[in-house]
Parts: sequence; structure tokens; C-alpha cells
Amino acid sequence: MPYWRLSGFYFFYFASLGALLPYWGLYLDSLGFNEVAIGNIMAVIMATKIVSPNVWGWIADHTGRRMNIVRLGSMFAMIAFMGVFYSNDYLWLIMVMMVFSFFWNAALPQFEATTLNHLGIHVHRYSGIRLWGSIGFIVSVWGLGEFFDAQGVQFLPWILFALFAAIWINSLLVPEEANGHLKLDHEPLRKILFRPEVVGLLLACFFIQAGHGPYYTFYSIYLNNHGYSLRLIGGLWALGVIAEVIIFILMYRLTSRYSLKSLLLISLLLAAVRWMLIGLFIENLPILVFSQILHAATFGIFHAAAIQLIHHYFKGKHQGKGQALYSSVSFGAGGAVGSLYSGYVFDYFGALAMFSIAAVLSLVGFFLVWKLIPEKIKGHD
Repeated sequence: MPYWRLSGFYFFYFASLGALLPYWGLYLDSLGFNEVAIGNIMAVIMATKIVSPNVWGWIADHTGRRMNIVRLGSMFAMIAFMGVFYSNDYLWLIMVMMVFSFFWNAALPQFEATTLNHLGIHVHRYSGIRLWGSIGFIVSVWGLGEFFDAQGVQFLPWILFALFAAIWINSLLVPEEANGHLKLDHEPLRKILFRPEVVGLLLACFFIQAGHGPYYTFYSIYLNNHGYSLRLIGGLWALGVIAEVIIFILMYRLTSRYSLKSLLLISLLLAAVRWMLIGLFIENLPILVFSQILHAATFGIFHAAAIQLIHHYFKGKHQGKGQALYSSVSFGAGGAVGSLYSGYVFDYFGALAMFSIAAVLSLVGFFLVWKLIPEKIKGHD
């Protein structure tokens, strides 16, 4: 198994997220865009995940050439992103980010399927590889917080372009033959999609990511508006992902002891607590630190458990479609709705209302998991 080549891709991919998510809103703010415009631009990035992973997932499952899709998606994303250097016009940036993210969002679901196929029966080792993505995020978000405090956020597009180039170069290092054409699964995809537990899982993924919308889109701006430095903002983002790395390391023990359903329920409940803490106690740094530690549950535990359930439900030739659906329903539809409503609510009603909605959405996801997903499945099943 090419451990370091797989880990390297995750490192650079999530390093780019560590630059994009915390600082792109601040960059747009520096260009003079208001909260609604920033929310709309971020929503476009998320919305392409509704379509893009499914288009590329269908192609990958019918050709068996996942790494070719990863390489092409990474290369065209890098090229499309160059459009941000041409103009700062609102409609132009909307178009550029739409084209860029259509290709960028093609890569990760197919790479996830490739990684899981490498692991075979050792799927529980996924967290040990995926944690390098978290490390990349930490290095990026923390280092850039220091850099932007000193130099300003105007250099962000150039840094992102360099990271997208690194993703493409790393994709060339993972061999195509490592993920050959998969055998046809005899259960029709439509039958899988109508199973109550699959419906419940996908809807819960949607709601938890919709709840993360205010965090991903406006957390940095919210902190900056209350006088926090970019260095400290980067440190808080990094702390959340450090907690995520620790939980990825421990995930094997958690999945051997608790059912995946129990882990999802804990994640969703703690997500509701986290959003209310951020909304109510923005001036209290110790509480903000605690809320960031909860990222271990709201993203780390949830993602690791959800992706194993997707792998469990979508077998054989449906693996690529399963990963694509997970990405499009959660990070795509959920992320887009989260970014969209957070922009309008933040602008008209304020941050507390925005994070309160996020908490309610997390509780809706909790109810769906509790009612529809069976208790018996563990991470080693």
C-alpha cells in the first residue's frame, strides 16, 4: 500500500482547505463584499458538490479509472482558479469559483474510494491515512494566520494556486493500477438508496454540514469583528483540527467499542452544543477554545463513522457513487444551504440567530440517526 503517496494527497488537499475556508471570506471582505455576497460566493463553491461528485463518480464507476479522474479534476481546477487573478468583479468571481469547484470537487470522493480499496479488509486504518489531511490543514491555517497578520490577506490567491498545483503534482504519484475496475454489485443502486438507514444517514450528513455553514463561512469574520487577531483566529482553527487529528488516531479504539450509530449521535449532539457556545460566548476565549476542541466530534468522529457506513452500504461497483453521494449531499447540498442561509441571517439578524439555526439543524440530524440507523454496525463490520 502506497501509504505516503496517499497521505501526501490528503496533506495538500486539506492544506488548501486550511487556506480557503478560514481566509477566503476575509479576503472577500477585504475586497469590499458584504455578508450576503460572501455567503453567496461560498455557497457556489459548496453547491457544485451537489452535481460534480456524482458526474465524476458515475464515470469512475463505469471506467474503473478513478485516479485519471482525480488527476484531470486537480489539473483543471488549478487552471480554472487562475481566473481570480483577472478580475475582482462579483459575477466574474461567481463564475470562476463555479468552474473551479466543479473540477476541484471531482477529486476527493474518488480518492477516498481509491484509499478504501487500497485498505481492503483493513478499512479501520483509514483514519491513520486521513489524519495527514488534518495535519496539512493545521500547518496551513496556523502558518497563514501568522503570515496574514504581518502581510495582509492579499496574497491568499497566490498561496491557493500553489497548493492546487501541489495537489495535481501529488495526484500523478498514485498509480492508476492500484484501483482496478470493480466487479458489478448485484444489488441495484435504487434499492440501496431507498433503504431507510441509507436515507437517514444521507439526511443526517446534510443537516450536520448545513449546521457547519456559519462556522466555515463566517467564523473568521465573526472573530475578527470582535477584535481577535488573525494569528489567534488561525490558532483557533488549528486547535479544532489538532483535536480532529487526535480523534482520528483514537478512532480505531472507538469503533471497536461503540457502534457507528452511537458515534454519530454523540457527534450531532455535541455539534448543537458547540454552535450555541460560539453564538453566546464570543467574548470568552476559554469557551471558544473548548468549542474548538469539540471539532473532534462534530467533524472528526462524524466523518470517520459516516464514511465507514457509506463504505458498508455501497458495495462493489457502487463504491464511487456512494462516496460521491456522501460528498454531494453533505458537503455539497448541506454546505451550500449552510453558506446561503448564514449570509442572510448574519446580515439581518446577527450571529446568535445564525448559530442557533445551526444548533437546531444538528438536532434534526440527531433525531434522524436515532430513528433510522440500526445500532449493530461497528467500524470493523
